[in-house]
Amino acid sequence: MSEQQPSILIGYLTEVRGDGMDARITDEYSNDTPLIRISDEDLLAGQIGSYVLIRQTTINVLAVVFKMWGKDRFDSTGNRKTDRFVSLIPVGEIQDNGTFIRGVRRYPTSGAGIYAVGLNEINAIFSKFRDYCFFIGQLSSHHNYHLSLDPRALFGRHFAIVGQSGSGKSWTVTSLIQNTVKAMPKSHIIVLDLHGEYCWRDNAGKLHSAFSEAQVNYVDAISMEMPYWIMSFAELVDLFIDRDDSSASLQISFMREIIQQLKRKEAKQIGLSSVTVDTPIYFPLAELYMQFKNANEERKDFGKAQGALFGQFDEFLIRMQSRLNDVRFNFLLKPRIHNNSDSMTDLLRQFVGLTEKKANITVIDLSSVPTGIRPAVCSQVGRLAYEFNYWNPKRREFPITLICEEAHAYIPREKGGQFEGTKKMMERIAKEGRKYGVSIGVVSQRPTELSETMLAQCSSFICLRTSNPDDQAYIRKLVPEAEGDLTDTLSSLGRGEALVLGEATPIPTRVQIYRPNPEPKSNDVDYFTGWREGPEDLDVAEIIQLWRTQTRK
Repeated sequence: MSEQQPSILIGYLTEVRGDGMDARITDEYSNDTPLIRISDEDLLAGQIGSYVLIRQTTINVLAVVFKMWGKDRFDSTGNRKTDRFVSLIPVGEIQDNGTFIRGVRRYPTSGAGIYAVGLNEINAIFSKFRDYCFFIGQLSSHHNYHLSLDPRALFGRHFAIVGQSGSGKSWTVTSLIQNTVKAMPKSHIIVLDLHGEYCWRDNAGKLHSAFSEAQVNYVDAISMEMPYWIMSFAELVDLFIDRDDSSASLQISFMREIIQQLKRKEAKQIGLSSVTVDTPIYFPLAELYMQFKNANEERKDFGKAQGALFGQFDEFLIRMQSRLNDVRFNFLLKPRIHNNSDSMTDLLRQFVGLTEKKANITVIDLSSVPTGIRPAVCSQVGRLAYEFNYWNPKRREFPITLICEEAHAYIPREKGGQFEGTKKMMERIAKEGRKYGVSIGVVSQRPTELSETMLAQCSSFICLRTSNPDDQAYIRKLVPEAEGDLTDTLSSLGRGEALVLGEATPIPTRVQIYRPNPEPKSNDVDYFTGWREGPEDLDVAEIIQLWRTQTRK
């Protein structure tokens, strides 16, 4: 490392704190164009986002510049001069053998020299990670350097992609998945696509995708069918019972008893020795409805006396009947393909990309699923992934990552909401999933509305442009205290530019994410062109028909 140590002195430490340091730039680089050349690169001394090395005796601390300011002073002849200062965030130490370790164990004192860092030093820091060849973009401070992350830490310990609308989240997700498959050809990724951005059909009905046709398995959630009988009991409660109803607890108890009876009957037919209320086997939904209806209308003594449960299930029957009569729920409540216990094998094969066409990526299109039922379907997808690998003897050789787009919509921060069962299931995956080879990548434009438990389990963060002060403050709390000040740069990031923090990168890194090829269908609507060159008339009758049949084009 000694021959690689930078020799261009650009400043001296003036203050050392536990959470940061300040330094004064030397007079040589306090001019209008403080340009230095190192490792065949032209750099600006003290540029925000650049790295510097603090050297003092045997101490070598790597730091990131996150703030610069100047102070004017006048010399004895009255000429004005400007002293320039920078604030630094220490991120780790470079040891004598050239290896980099996170965290600072020995702090320098004021007066220590600040040296510019070039590609040689950057490479020494990232060299271990470059062996993975999992490149996601270029360093913003060194455009010629391509950043590789640690896929073991990124996918094995959950990650979050956060940023406001228009910052490039879908772009980042697409690029990340494309480069994941490129680096790891046997990867297994399930994408919850809420808006039809990653696979879509044109006006002629042809399917397009942001991924190679050989790599992707497109699944329309409605066409695939997500049969009610593989849902957990908690999810069925969310679907059919209003928890604010005064008789909700009674409805839950009765439903548990009836489902248990119906599943025991099915278990005998398929040769299953034991069964629980959550065992994924078929039971007739119509029979469940009739049991509730009979109990609700039961009379004794030739109609003179009411049954014990008479009139207790009025709200339940109305709610369940409305679900059964709503064509939007047919894919869930009236399955035509997966209407017996044996059909679960084909469903799971399609789900994890093990059909005749072996696919790395399964895109589950939820754009045509009713908004009110999306959380339950997303939870069901997550639970299937978890249960699949929980019982998979080869789970360590077949890890799965679930990408949750718009995660705040179904993994909310609020407690006791309508989809509490859904939230608990996803949080269970976050807390226990990595032990069984199931990880989650949450994507959200409002981290403040996302479950704290979910974010607390994420070890890596890809933070795109975020202007909302509340979201910035929330992200600051999620990252290590010493790196918190870096979140001040979130509002200045460009489209597709991200601040990568956490275990997947050796140091906090500002990176320009590779442009995905092909790109997702996530571009904003072009109002200017639409309002200048748009259609003169529309087929309103077709719109009404699509609305009534719940069909999107």
